[in-house]
Amino acid sequence: MNVILADSNDLVRIGLRTVLASDARINIVGEARSNNDLKEQLKSFETDIVIIDYTAPGFSIDIIPQVLTKNKNVRFVAVTPEQSAVTVLDALRSGVASYVKKDCDIAEIMSSVKETFAGNKFFCGQILETIQKASIDVDDIDFESFSCEPVSLSEREIEIITLIAEGHTNGQISDMLHLSTHTVTTHRKNIMSKLGVKNTAAIVMYAVKKNLVSPNKFLFAGEGN
Repeated sequence: MNVILADSNDLVRIGLRTVLASDARINIVGEARSNNDLKEQLKSFETDIVIIDYTAPGFSIDIIPQVLTKNKNVRFVAVTPEQSAVTVLDALRSGVASYVKKDCDIAEIMSSVKETFAGNKFFCGQILETIQKASIDVDDIDFESFSCEPVSLSEREIEIITLIAEGHTNGQISDMLHLSTHTVTTHRKNIMSKLGVKNTAAIVMYAVKKNLVSPNKFLFAGEGN
């Protein structure tokens, strides 16, 4: 499998290169230090997997959909410091296939590359824990559920979507907006019907896509419904 390492930190790239060198099937064809560097290398090398820290200086999350538009067969493995659940979900929506933290053990990093090359998704235990604290099941996330068609939402519904995305429960939203729990539940059902989604994860994804919440602002600590 042909791999490009995309990280502006020299020590990180050296570490990844050393770890991946233990598997003879992995061929590191390039190392990118910025978004532009990555684009140029993808033009030059046949690439299966890009291992990227999109939070590193010189990189951004936008590079992933940009690459996938022109290179549909490339698969991304994100290796970053700890991020909030919203940021992780935004990365997955942008096209990241697998996600591990930089302080994960070698076995998890190796597994992320192998599983991604096999066409699967892989999440290290710490990333799964971050997402699960938001009461989101990775298997329930439907990244294709949103169309470009306009959705008519009331100001109250937008307010509730934002609070859901921030990790508040129906009971908490009820207290914050001085509504009955039944009213909040009804609003939630109407929101899911309008958006054409079936779970909290999809509501969070909608909020991120519409910039109702900042991908870098919220850490999910509460449990959703």
